[in-house]
Amino acid sequence: MRFLVDAQLPPALARWIERQGHEAAHVTDIGYGTSSDALIRRFCEREGMVLVTKDQDFLPHAAAAQRATGPAVVWLRKGNCSNGSLLTWLTVLWPDILARLQAGEKLVEVHA
Repeated sequence: MRFLVDAQLPPALARWIERQGHEAAHVTDIGYGTSSDALIRRFCEREGMVLVTKDQDFLPHAAAAQRATGPAVVWLRKGNCSNGSLLTWLTVLWPDILARLQAGEKLVEVHA
Protein backbone atom coordinates (compact mmCIF):
# COMPACT_ATOMS: atom_id res chain seq x y z
CA MET A 1 0.00 0.00 0.00
CA ARG A 2 1.01 3.60 -0.55
CA PHE A 3 0.46 6.28 2.10
CA LEU A 4 0.68 10.06 2.25
CA VAL A 5 1.04 11.56 5.73
CA ASP A 6 -0.64 14.95 6.18
CA ALA A 7 1.05 18.10 7.52
CA GLN A 8 -0.18 17.97 11.13
CA LEU A 9 1.47 14.58 11.61
CA PRO A 10 5.25 14.16 11.85
CA PRO A 11 7.47 13.08 8.95
CA ALA A 12 8.66 10.34 11.34
CA LEU A 13 5.29 8.64 10.78
CA ALA A 14 6.00 8.29 7.06
CA ARG A 15 9.39 6.74 7.85
CA TRP A 16 7.71 4.36 10.34
CA ILE A 17 5.15 3.28 7.70
CA GLU A 18 8.04 2.57 5.32
CA ARG A 19 9.64 0.35 7.97
CA GLN A 20 6.35 -1.59 8.09
CA GLY A 21 6.93 -2.49 4.43
CA HIS A 22 4.81 0.13 2.66
CA GLU A 23 5.58 3.09 0.46
CA ALA A 24 5.04 6.36 2.32
CA ALA A 25 5.75 10.06 2.03
CA HIS A 26 5.04 13.10 4.14
CA VAL A 27 3.40 16.06 2.37
CA THR A 28 6.62 18.04 2.89
CA ASP A 29 8.57 15.32 1.03
CA ILE A 30 6.57 16.08 -2.12
CA GLY A 31 6.37 19.86 -1.75
CA TYR A 32 2.73 19.87 -0.58
CA GLY A 33 3.34 21.01 3.00
CA THR A 34 1.17 24.11 2.64
CA SER A 35 -1.17 22.84 -0.09
CA SER A 36 -4.94 22.90 0.14
CA ASP A 37 -6.89 19.86 1.27
CA ALA A 38 -8.41 19.57 -2.21
CA LEU A 39 -4.98 19.48 -3.87
CA ILE A 40 -3.73 16.85 -1.43
CA ARG A 41 -6.86 14.76 -1.99
CA ARG A 42 -6.43 14.94 -5.77
CA PHE A 43 -2.76 13.98 -5.44
CA CYS A 44 -3.69 10.91 -3.36
CA GLU A 45 -6.39 9.95 -5.84
CA ARG A 46 -4.07 10.33 -8.83
CA GLU A 47 -1.20 8.45 -7.17
CA GLY A 48 -3.33 5.74 -5.55
CA MET A 49 -2.30 6.72 -2.03
CA VAL A 50 -4.10 6.46 1.29
CA LEU A 51 -4.13 9.75 3.21
CA VAL A 52 -3.17 9.55 6.89
CA THR A 53 -4.41 12.64 8.73
CA LYS A 54 -5.59 14.14 12.01
CA ASP A 55 -7.48 16.84 10.11
CA GLN A 56 -11.25 16.42 10.28
CA ASP A 57 -11.50 18.76 7.27
CA PHE A 58 -10.80 15.67 5.14
CA LEU A 59 -13.97 13.93 6.32
CA PRO A 60 -16.16 15.37 3.53
CA HIS A 61 -13.55 14.11 1.05
CA ALA A 62 -13.66 10.67 2.67
CA ALA A 63 -17.46 10.63 2.57
CA ALA A 64 -17.36 11.51 -1.12
CA ALA A 65 -14.78 8.79 -1.68
CA GLN A 66 -17.14 6.20 -0.24
CA ARG A 67 -19.52 6.96 -3.10
CA ALA A 68 -16.85 7.26 -5.80
CA THR A 69 -13.24 6.42 -6.51
CA GLY A 70 -11.54 8.94 -4.20
CA PRO A 71 -8.65 8.06 -1.91
CA ALA A 72 -9.06 6.22 1.36
CA VAL A 73 -8.46 8.24 4.52
CA VAL A 74 -7.02 7.03 7.83
CA TRP A 75 -8.25 9.56 10.39
CA LEU A 76 -6.15 9.44 13.56
CA ARG A 77 -8.11 10.77 16.51
CA LYS A 78 -5.41 11.22 19.09
CA GLY A 79 -4.54 14.43 20.88
CA ASN A 80 -1.14 16.03 20.90
CA CYS A 81 1.58 13.57 21.84
CA SER A 82 5.22 12.83 21.26
CA ASN A 83 6.35 11.04 18.11
CA GLY A 84 7.29 8.03 20.22
CA SER A 85 3.87 7.87 21.84
CA LEU A 86 2.15 8.15 18.44
CA LEU A 87 4.24 5.36 16.93
CA THR A 88 3.78 3.10 19.96
CA TRP A 89 0.01 3.63 19.75
CA LEU A 90 -0.03 2.85 16.04
CA THR A 91 2.12 -0.27 16.40
CA VAL A 92 -0.75 -2.00 18.19
CA LEU A 93 -3.43 -0.69 15.80
CA TRP A 94 -1.61 -0.99 12.47
CA PRO A 95 -2.67 -4.57 11.58
CA ASP A 96 -6.34 -3.64 12.03
CA ILE A 97 -5.93 -0.44 10.01
CA LEU A 98 -4.38 -2.39 7.14
CA ALA A 99 -7.08 -5.08 7.29
CA ARG A 100 -9.82 -2.47 7.11
CA LEU A 101 -8.17 -0.76 4.14
CA GLN A 102 -7.67 -4.08 2.37
CA ALA A 103 -11.36 -4.85 2.95
CA GLY A 104 -12.20 -1.69 1.00
CA GLU A 105 -13.04 0.78 3.77
CA LYS A 106 -12.58 4.34 2.53
CA LEU A 107 -12.64 5.97 5.97
CA VAL A 108 -10.74 4.26 8.77
CA GLU A 109 -11.32 6.21 11.97
CA VAL A 110 -8.82 5.36 14.70
CA HIS A 111 -9.60 6.50 18.26
CA ALA A 112 -7.12 6.95 21.09
